[in-house]
Amino acid sequence: MKPISGGSVREAELAGVAEVTRPAAATRSETPLAQAVRRLRRSATALVGAGIVAVLLVVAIFADALAPQSPITSDQMQTFARPSWEHPLGTDQLGRDMLSRVVHGTRISLLVGVSSVVLALFVGVPFGMIAGYYGGRVDTSIMRVMDLILAFPIYLLAIILMIIFTPTAGLIGTMKVTGAIAIVRIPIYARLVRGSVLSIKEKEYIEACRALGVRDPWILFRHVLPNCLAPIIVTTTLGIATSIIVEATLSFLGLGTQPPTPSWGWDLKANVAFIQANFWLSLFPGLAIFLTVLGFNLFGDGLRDALDPRLK
Repeated sequence: MKPISGGSVREAELAGVAEVTRPAAATRSETPLAQAVRRLRRSATALVGAGIVAVLLVVAIFADALAPQSPITSDQMQTFARPSWEHPLGTDQLGRDMLSRVVHGTRISLLVGVSSVVLALFVGVPFGMIAGYYGGRVDTSIMRVMDLILAFPIYLLAIILMIIFTPTAGLIGTMKVTGAIAIVRIPIYARLVRGSVLSIKEKEYIEACRALGVRDPWILFRHVLPNCLAPIIVTTTLGIATSIIVEATLSFLGLGTQPPTPSWGWDLKANVAFIQANFWLSLFPGLAIFLTVLGFNLFGDGLRDALDPRLK
C-alpha cells in the first residue's frame, strides 16, 4: 500500500471542511426572498394550494372557452337533467347547464375575492402605517374608527352594507358586493400593519433616517412598508378565501351577486329546495366553494411558514 504523506492528509482535511461549510455559506449568502422561495418549494401544503389556485385562475380567465354552453341560456326541455355527456353536471330548474354556471362562477368569485382584498389593502395599509408611525391622537382617532367597524360581526355588517347599497344585477351589482366586503376587511389590515409599524419604527435604521432628515413619507414607504410585507402577504392570501365565503353567503341570502350573473352562492340558494330529488344541483357549486377556499388556505399556510423568520 502506498503511504499517504502529511501534506496529502492535510489537503484532504481541508477539502472535507470546504465541502461541509460550502452549503452553510451558500445558505447564508441567500437573500431572504430566495430563502422564502426555497422553503416554499419544499412545502407540500403550499404546492398543493398553489396548484389549486393556478387551476382556478386558468378556469376564470378562459371561462368563455372552457364552458360548453352559455351560463344564462335556459332550455325548458332540459330542466333537471341528470349528469350526462351533454350536460356533465346536469341542468337546473331553468334548463341551464350547471357546468357552464360553475365555470363562469369561478370568474365572479375570484373577481370579488381578489378585488375586495386589494381595495381593503389600499385603504387599510396606509391608515395602519400612519396610526402606528405617528401615534398619539392620530393613532387614537384612526383606531377608534376601526374598532367601531370591528364591533359588528363581519356577516352582519356586510348584510347591512348590501341593504344600503341595494343589490343589482350585472357589473354594478358585483362592484357593490366588492365594496361591501372591502369595507368589512379594512380594519383587519389597518390593525395588522399598525402592530408591525409600532415595533419597526423603534429600530436603529429608522432613527438614523430621522437623524439624517429623511422625510416621513419616504421612511414609511421605503423602509417601514417593506418590513411589513410578510404578514400582509399571508393575510391577503387567507383574506381572499374569506372574501369568497362572504360573497357566497351574501348571494345565498339574496343580497350578493344577482341573477342572471352566475354565482355559486346564488345557485346554492336557487337549488337548495330541490336537494332531495336533485342533490347534484347544490353539490357542485358547494364543491367549487370548498376547493377554492381550501386552495387559498393551503397556499396561505405555506406562505406563512415560508415567510415567518422564526421558522428559518
